[in-house]
Amino acid sequence: MEFSNRPSVVVFRSLHQRYCGESGVVLESVGIASEVIRRDGAWELIVDEQDQDAALRELEAYRQEKTSEPKTDTAPIPLLGGAMVGIVFYAAIILSVFVLNDISAYGLDWSNSGHMRAGGVMAGQAWRTITAMTLHADLVHLLSNLLFGSLFGYLVGRILGGGVAWLAIVAAGALGNALNAFFRDPDHTSIGASTAVFAALGMLVAHALKPRSLVPQPLLKRWSPLIGGILLLATIGVGGERTDVGAHVTGWLAGLAIGFAACRLPDRHLSSPWVQMFASIVAMLIIIASWIVAALVS
Repeated sequence: MEFSNRPSVVVFRSLHQRYCGESGVVLESVGIASEVIRRDGAWELIVDEQDQDAALRELEAYRQEKTSEPKTDTAPIPLLGGAMVGIVFYAAIILSVFVLNDISAYGLDWSNSGHMRAGGVMAGQAWRTITAMTLHADLVHLLSNLLFGSLFGYLVGRILGGGVAWLAIVAAGALGNALNAFFRDPDHTSIGASTAVFAALGMLVAHALKPRSLVPQPLLKRWSPLIGGILLLATIGVGGERTDVGAHVTGWLAGLAIGFAACRLPDRHLSSPWVQMFASIVAMLIIIASWIVAALVS
């Protein structure tokens, strides 16, 4: 139905299209024509002005009926775009640095300049917390982080959007490396994206812990995501003679903390293409700037 040539009014407004569509079906079932439109960052359900009172009565009756039903459902999780684009950039960065390091591009000793040296980080060489995440010891190390990083990064991208997700992952990975450096001997060194990979896992746990149930949950069910996250960390994050368990744990903890904040950002910000683009640019600039500094001081 078209409303362009006749007076129309808004009878329902939501940030999510599905809710407007659901209300539209309610009105359609009683013979009231409606239309869902996008305006000012939200979705609106409009009807003819002459149908306003009847539409509001029907929607209120529907709301009352839904309220009286047993509340066993959970709030829906909105899924965002940009997750695959984030994976492409993640893969491109770590593969590029792997090749550049292998050929000693620009005459730079990439590994020595960029690895996470605990003493150096504690002395103010903060860029190492970033550059270390893009370096890998060998092809097996690279492919492992590429696989798990793509998996966890994609999932975080779906709940935070590609740009915000990877900015948060980079920040949490850097924080994880800094924490690891704080607790290690000054001579301790490490490389690899696994700190960021486990930071992404921590973010997924933080998102799963966000209350969504409309009714109180049993204690075990409420904290089951945290238990599952710890078990997954223990399963894939501990093992192998070259595994930096400390980096995995601190990355996971940093991801849990930053994920807790990021998952509570308003939907209107996470759904904004401009916010996502800005976040992705900032994430890229942080990595590029860190390597520029590493090259200049080497």
